[in-house]
Amino acid sequence: MRRSFEAIVLAAGSGSRFGGGKLVSDFGGAPLIEGALAAAFAAPARCVTVVLGADDRVEEAALAFARRWGESRRLTLVYAPDHAEGMSASLRAGLQAAGDCRAAFVFLGDMPRIPHDLLDPLAEAVDQGALAAAPICNGRRGHPAVLSAGLFDELRGVSGDQGARAVLDALGDRLTLLPTEDEGVLFDVDLPHQA
Repeated sequence: MRRSFEAIVLAAGSGSRFGGGKLVSDFGGAPLIEGALAAAFAAPARCVTVVLGADDRVEEAALAFARRWGESRRLTLVYAPDHAEGMSASLRAGLQAAGDCRAAFVFLGDMPRIPHDLLDPLAEAVDQGALAAAPICNGRRGHPAVLSAGLFDELRGVSGDQGARAVLDALGDRLTLLPTEDEGVLFDVDLPHQA
């Protein structure tokens, strides 16, 4: 385990396109957020920070999952008071909570099918000098991203609902893209019929 890596799960959104309650809605017999939590706890990271905001029920879902998995000691919960601004507010709160680390995995709470076998190779890419790493599938960059601490100051300056996208787009060959055929790196739940 890379003790200098952190994992952040962005889970502060309201899920307005879904009609609310998205991250605690049923997905395969469990709250949707559990897929992202499982991937985050499987990552080679010392702690998992879940960023909360619009839906108070997400906190209990995260706590219950961590208890069942025996991971309560690795779980940190933080609240993004400006979560209505969009994903960037959640990202800023997560990076602030991550503190002193070499890099952070960033997972999205509505992406339940992240393949766990990509997590170590993504971390290894950053260990070998990439400023960031992410999977790529069918020509599209997917999730999670691993962001080196060298990007944190710039990421703390992002705004709106695009998270780290613009920063990653500007990295060019300093962003390592790991090819995968697993479309779980692209799959997210936006609407109730997808759950």
